[in-house]
Amino acid sequence: MPSRPSAEQPESAAAAVLERFKLGDSAPIPVDKIAKALGAQIRYSPLDDELSGMIYIKDGTPIIGVNALHHVNRQRFTIAHECGHLELHRDLLSAEIHVDKEYEVPVLVFNRDHESALGTKPIEIQANRFAAALLVPHALLQKALDGKSGSADIDDESPLDELARKFRVSKSMMEYRLKSLSAK
Repeated sequence: MPSRPSAEQPESAAAAVLERFKLGDSAPIPVDKIAKALGAQIRYSPLDDELSGMIYIKDGTPIIGVNALHHVNRQRFTIAHECGHLELHRDLLSAEIHVDKEYEVPVLVFNRDHESALGTKPIEIQANRFAAALLVPHALLQKALDGKSGSADIDDESPLDELARKFRVSKSMMEYRLKSLSAK
């Protein structure tokens, strides 16, 4: 049975990807370039609202399917999430075969849907953590925070909104990232 990454590995794996491709120096992180550098093709298609995206292997090439109807920030998270599967779970992508009805070929499909968003399966939690670390690298976030004043009004969400816009992520994703880094 393939080994599963530990809880710390998604963060370090995302940092390694950013370093490998020299793409972590400024926000927003070009997640589409990272996916392509990892050998993946990105395909945008209208999907059911509950389905944000998927990853599968077709003829040896990873294909990341993204819901074209979702907000661009959600699409960016989906691409980063699927890159997490590619980096952390490639053995699972290559080891199993399922049939994807759209293409009618044998492929393993990891869907980014309501269930994966809940983060109850270990591989989905890992892919979500990878995505958060990829889109909002610790060093870049710290640099952005260093420019903020130390006294913040807890009722004023404008600094959070500003950070979310800078990194092109949702406000809830930025809140998650800030909380996960402050817990360390």
